Amino acid sequence: MPSTRRAFLGGLAAAGVLAPRLFVPAAKAAEARGGLGEAIAATARARWRFAAATADPAAAAADPALWTDVQQSWVVDRTLLNLENGGLQPSPALVTQAFIDAWMKANEAPSHTNSRILWPQVEQVRARLAAAFGCATEEMAITRNTTEGFLAVALGTRLEAGDEVLTTTHDYHRFRNAFHQREQREGIVLRAIPLPVPVEDPALVVERLAAAITPRTRVILLSHVFQLTGQVMPVREVVRLARTRDILVIVDGAHGFSHIPATRDELECDVYATSLHKWLSAPHGTGFLYVRKALIPSIWPLMPPTAKAPDDIRKFEAIGTASAAPFLAIAEALDFWAMIGTARKAARLVWLRERWLDRVASLPGVRLNTSRRPGRAGAIVNLDLEGLPPTKLAAWLWDRHRVLVAGVEHPEFQGIRVVPALYNTEAELDRFAELLTEARRRGLD
Repeated sequence: MPSTRRAFLGGLAAAGVLAPRLFVPAAKAAEARGGLGEAIAATARARWRFAAATADPAAAAADPALWTDVQQSWVVDRTLLNLENGGLQPSPALVTQAFIDAWMKANEAPSHTNSRILWPQVEQVRARLAAAFGCATEEMAITRNTTEGFLAVALGTRLEAGDEVLTTTHDYHRFRNAFHQREQREGIVLRAIPLPVPVEDPALVVERLAAAITPRTRVILLSHVFQLTGQVMPVREVVRLARTRDILVIVDGAHGFSHIPATRDELECDVYATSLHKWLSAPHGTGFLYVRKALIPSIWPLMPPTAKAPDDIRKFEAIGTASAAPFLAIAEALDFWAMIGTARKAARLVWLRERWLDRVASLPGVRLNTSRRPGRAGAIVNLDLEGLPPTKLAAWLWDRHRVLVAGVEHPEFQGIRVVPALYNTEAELDRFAELLTEARRRGLD
């Protein structure tokens, strides 16, 4: 038996019971903390610039002086080039600082400060999110991600054996798997229809879904923006089609909210789930679920709530103990978005997309799996370079050049998914275009 505490702990570490104390070297952590102040100061300068900037989205998007301070509002590792902002995006420094402040406050006396002081303040965030999406406060549930919100509806909606769920082969595989589980357990029917790549005509999406509807169709799952190709879907038109036939449309808004300008009334949707750690750049592990008030009582929550009325949107938030800190910092992320403006942000994201794409789209063997027509996509692009397998190209970019993209191999298409964000600079995107040109001309050897 170990005779000292040091020997005891050493034995646990050797056995793999104890993990390393820090994932980030202390010097790096201190550097990041110091950089927060500089980045927050950059945000203050950006606020002043945007207050006086043109309201014309196209002109603002192309003005380099307007975006320098925005790019400096993040503390990120510039020794690598992150163009995989589709899964998670980093938060601006002032959002990170708000999260840290709330986290530290919660730890003063957690049973008191987290539960009695901080969580009640989350109601203010709920109201602000509802206003941003254009719905009632009592229709807005704050969740940890799109998946949590989506599953509450997908698994909580009453379906009987033989009832059909209709989706497309481009929708998120995990969400299709949720209905596939119900198919196996309850005997419902999941049907996924193919779509062209890229989707150039949104009317074709409506036509194909309409042709696939049967008398047993009860639910349609549709992405606001396809996560693999960045294509914007005609949500409003599909909702209108479905409503005439008493079909519920569940909108996967993971890549929609604060990326593609749209409110609840513009989409006319009844259910919308999204993650806020993507395009809003809120803390990781934040999202929302919108459910139209009249539908709330008919949907079972994932976890049985304590003393919640069936029509209380908060029943979808019953997950047990959780920190209020990430949810409170959503307010700072909303402020950052408001500072820039919805239309100017959307225009800038398209401008960033076109910055690198203009330089590579005409290379031999390039196939675009994303439409470049106005309104059909935002920042996300899926691009295939003939003869260069996307997973190998993504590995080459990372291993040789520390550039991060996602390699996509779908049964109907393949390519690298490239997702720039507001903190990416023009020089970074130009370098990326040069690397793709090099790969095209010389290969990956």
